[in-house]
Amino acid sequence: MSAPARPGESPERFRNLRATLRLWGETLKALGRSPGGVAGGILLALILATSLGFHVVYPVDPLAQDLLARLTPPFWEEGGSLAHPLGTDNLGRDVLVRILYGSRVSLAVGFAAVLVACGAGILLGLISGYYGGRTDSVIMRVADIFMAYPFMLLTISVIAVLGNSIFNLILVLGLSDWVTYARTIRGSVLSIKEKEFVLAARSVGTRHRVILLRHIFPNVLSPILVLATVRVANIIIWESGLSFLGMGVPPPMPTWGRMLAEGRVYITDAWWLVTLPGLAIMLTILSINLLGDGLRDALDPRLRNI
Repeated sequence: MSAPARPGESPERFRNLRATLRLWGETLKALGRSPGGVAGGILLALILATSLGFHVVYPVDPLAQDLLARLTPPFWEEGGSLAHPLGTDNLGRDVLVRILYGSRVSLAVGFAAVLVACGAGILLGLISGYYGGRTDSVIMRVADIFMAYPFMLLTISVIAVLGNSIFNLILVLGLSDWVTYARTIRGSVLSIKEKEFVLAARSVGTRHRVILLRHIFPNVLSPILVLATVRVANIIIWESGLSFLGMGVPPPMPTWGRMLAEGRVYITDAWWLVTLPGLAIMLTILSINLLGDGLRDALDPRLRNI
């Protein structure tokens, strides 16, 4: 027997909450049946856990230099040492701890930039698709301008003016990527706002803000979750590219892109300086893409039973 609703609380609200929880439970079960999604989720969880907790078991300063141990190879090669399991760079800095610290920076920039892009894109996409008319035209023309300007050139130009910092990098990457979310949301809203349940809410005088937040937004959330997962991977690649060019996170903070830039000079003599950071980028992007594919299948009812 279900608990009675408290005064002032509608039983409809509890039914909606139970339906939402049941839907997410089914989604998680569907995700659990996707081998790629499970593998990607486990790998990404390991990367996150390692990036956040490595200092507990490996308390090495990523900026500490030891010129006597410069260009030490990984421990499995001749001349290597377990004191530096993955070797050292040209300044004697430990490669393993720099890769782990770089994962923290790249993931933080990736997730934060996606949150900024999601926030701006969802808001503008909901407004554009729901209200239409001149509002839709203005927002979409601004989106066209953003899409017409090369992304990397726009990012480099803005960072050159604002200066190198993590905050500026997150802001620029996020605001440069809002168009993708806005167009996706707009397309979904255009079809959903003509559904019977939305028309019924309008007919009883429900406010537009309530319709957008309670009736339309939950129905466009699934494609946004999948898109955001994939865009995190793209943001990480862009951050690495900007750091490689010297326009990303400012030194001396270690990042994967800067490690590639510094190691390319020694690629013939110290292969680990380029190969290992590149492998870290590849595994991270692979885990996020696998998780995104699993989420896409789990959130699409047509694919759940395939």
